[in-house]
Amino acid sequence: MQVELVALQLVTGLGHVRIMQLLRRFQTAAGVFRARRCELEAEGLQAASITEITSRATLAKAESLVKRLEAMQARLVTVYDEDYPQLLREIVDPPPLLYCLGNLAALKHPSVAIVGSRRASFYGRHAAEILSFELASYGVTVVSGLARGIDEMAHTAALEAGGQTVAVLGSGLDCIYPKENAGLAERIACQGALLTELPLGTPPLAQNFPYRNRIISGISLGVVVVEAAERSGSLITARLATEQNREVFAVPGQITSPGSFGPHTLIKDGAKLVHTVMDIIDELPNQDIARCTLSTAEELTELERKVYTSLDFFTAKHVDDLVSEELEPATVASCLTALELKGYVKRSAGKYYSKVK
Repeated sequence: MQVELVALQLVTGLGHVRIMQLLRRFQTAAGVFRARRCELEAEGLQAASITEITSRATLAKAESLVKRLEAMQARLVTVYDEDYPQLLREIVDPPPLLYCLGNLAALKHPSVAIVGSRRASFYGRHAAEILSFELASYGVTVVSGLARGIDEMAHTAALEAGGQTVAVLGSGLDCIYPKENAGLAERIACQGALLTELPLGTPPLAQNFPYRNRIISGISLGVVVVEAAERSGSLITARLATEQNREVFAVPGQITSPGSFGPHTLIKDGAKLVHTVMDIIDELPNQDIARCTLSTAEELTELERKVYTSLDFFTAKHVDDLVSEELEPATVASCLTALELKGYVKRSAGKYYSKVK
């Protein structure tokens, strides 16, 4: 099945939609290759495509590619396999075949995509860093596209949090783009997965990326856009997310910044404005997401969890800002002391506190 599916991908003129049509018509990929020429002609295939399907050379080339995948310890996942991401299976045009380097189990956890400008500002990169780090700390898998700017910051922050991240490529697994992110790609493969629907040897052509974006949104419960110009691939991902019935989030920016156009337009169109990570988590349809890191769930008291979840990783808060109707000053002070002793928060000068893990 896998070899035949790879072979279908190699046939001239067959895209993922036409391949799925053929699979429905002939039941399996092997069935397509067993079909008679007249049956293939009845499906409206071009003569060149039919010749390649009936040629043994196409299957031989596919067998060679599968061996290369095995040598690099990558794997194939078909739409019929149990390991195929369930959310992706539900979209209108799921890829029939995925190439994976790493561990697809990362997508067994709730997943959120963080995407944005390649020419990200300091503010945009910092926002992506905060949100990705905190999402990963909550056990959420961070999904992005390995591009420069927001994407690479999202992956890096998730790794630094000790969480999992998945990079969806617009090229083959052996054609990492951009080249300077090859080291980051290796780290992702060890702590998550590299994923693509494109066979080995496929270069990062511009036309690949819009199709790649449907996978980014397709495997995610929601998409967060951090900086995007008027004509941006991130806006395509957001549109696809809406069509796939996913949540769409946007981080507001300065009104004078070109990168704010995309997020602000999305917010005007109904996207959820993101101020803190809880703005994302509270909107996700998956109730398995904890409200604090998994490691804190059993170690902390209910009051300690309330104080902990009101803190940030990157922005320290003053002790007075944590006082509320439910949490009196003495209670807050006691909880902060306990959290500091347990190693979950750190204290800065002037009674400011932030999360450590």
